[in-house]
Amino acid sequence: MLSVLIIEDETILAKNIATYLRRLNHDVKHAETGEQGLALVESERPDVVILDYNLPGMDGLELLPRIQAIDPNIKTIMATGQGSEQLAVDAMKAGAYDYLIKPLVLGKLKMVLDKIVGEARVGQELNYYRKKEAGEGGIEQLVGESSPMLLLKGLISQVVEAERCLADAEPPAVLITGETGAGKELVARALHYAGPRHLKPFIEVNCSSIPTNLLEAELFGYERGAFTDAKERKLGLIEAAEGGTLFLDEIGEIDLTLQAKLLKLLEDKRVRRLGAVRENKVDVRIVTATNRNLEQQIRDGKFRADLYFRLRIVQLEVPPLRDRGSDITILAEHFLAMHRGRYGKTNLRFSPELLATFAAYAWPGNVREMRNAIEQSVILARSDVLYPSDLSFSGDLSVTGTMPLQAATIPLPMTTIPPGGLSLNEVERTLVVQALERCGGNVSKAARLLGISRDTLRYRIDKYQLRPAL
Repeated sequence: MLSVLIIEDETILAKNIATYLRRLNHDVKHAETGEQGLALVESERPDVVILDYNLPGMDGLELLPRIQAIDPNIKTIMATGQGSEQLAVDAMKAGAYDYLIKPLVLGKLKMVLDKIVGEARVGQELNYYRKKEAGEGGIEQLVGESSPMLLLKGLISQVVEAERCLADAEPPAVLITGETGAGKELVARALHYAGPRHLKPFIEVNCSSIPTNLLEAELFGYERGAFTDAKERKLGLIEAAEGGTLFLDEIGEIDLTLQAKLLKLLEDKRVRRLGAVRENKVDVRIVTATNRNLEQQIRDGKFRADLYFRLRIVQLEVPPLRDRGSDITILAEHFLAMHRGRYGKTNLRFSPELLATFAAYAWPGNVREMRNAIEQSVILARSDVLYPSDLSFSGDLSVTGTMPLQAATIPLPMTTIPPGGLSLNEVERTLVVQALERCGGNVSKAARLLGISRDTLRYRIDKYQLRPAL
């Protein structure tokens, strides 16, 4: 049910509208002049105002900004006479929610009110999920105590603290980089829910999952009639994230035209819907993520350098799972506890052999691969103890009951640890160099020889700065 105020000097028309709306279980009040209407807006704070343009004294266009000044959340529907379409356009520019042409068609009025009710319901649901997600976000949701993760958590805390101390409402853009499945979304959520914007929306957009021709409309919204299928005005996701965070995942996938619009948004903090003539100021914190090398894309002419530097005012690198040491066991136990509870297999546990396999595996799919592999093993478990043979892994490796070796087809530089110790990084670097030399620099063949994915090998080539030697 909505509370509706009708500001209309035609008494019979107003009475008919009120009778119709009361049958729909709406609470209705009526004012005959703009001055009376303003007084009722001040005292009653209705959900909706049906506002006639031709009023004695103050007309509807003069009244509209005053209503908005009292309460910007009030939805105002402007009623104009035939031939007054330009007035309707002016009303929309001034902030009206919608307009109807007189003589009013009550069925069309009902459609507009139903839309307002639907949006209010969605807003309530968003608030519910916002509170729910707040408990699922935050820095504490980043599982792990390894050195790379402690460093990452410390950087997130520094960014959040800096945002709390801001003298204005323009927090720095953050670029999150890392391999697929490493947990970039969790870092974005931690930035939002640990910060001062945690009660506002967190809206995530995967730029690679929406066709290019639709992504602009989804982000910026559009006015009715902006294109063939634009039957009504639609709020874009940028405006929907007002006061909160817009997380653009896979930012490296967007085309150059949309990159230019994003750059303007970051510079001006204004957004213009497709088909609109007016820009709206927005207060949105932009967080982006990518698993691509954006600097290489800039060299290839696929990404704007000015946008890149604007997005990476702060850059956070999410470490791959293989570099997180003891976190591998911690995360495995975390996911096992999660899934055995879901599937009612509370006695499940890992065998020592499986934990050793986890530690030796390269995890090309990172945390996402581990979570999915453990869920599958829980579903298909044949006993209370999980062994290596109960799991399957992506890439060229498959577990058959023994610990996988990353360089099974290449002789290891040594088979025992010397008394003085050794550098694991140096051993790994030596294996990578040997594989590349044996394969003539062919990354795909070298990856197969080492039993790892091409992405994993590329990461190690960059890690050890081997490219100049290839």
